[in-house]
Amino acid sequence: MIRHILLVQFKASAKTTDIDKVRALFEAMPGKIDGVVSVEWGENDSPEGLNKSYTHAVLMTFSDHDARERYLPHPEHDALKAVFVPLVEDIVVLDYSV
Repeated sequence: MIRHILLVQFKASAKTTDIDKVRALFEAMPGKIDGVVSVEWGENDSPEGLNKSYTHAVLMTFSDHDARERYLPHPEHDALKAVFVPLVEDIVVLDYSV
């Protein structure tokens, strides 16, 4: 299994409705792309203040390396990016094998 973590800082101009749309697009991925096992979405609520302006996290689980390789160029991923990327001020992406 592969975990795919995104830490996101949205632009100040990003509207809540646009962010909600992005969330829905991410959460729909397991039903659209074979090998996307799950997607979790969360907003930072840590009291430590160490989030460095990153406000949202996405945790995707892929069944294996091949599933991640199918996801990256997939048209559904491209459609998600078309909505998501214009709203992003900064992002950190980290993948690791389980």
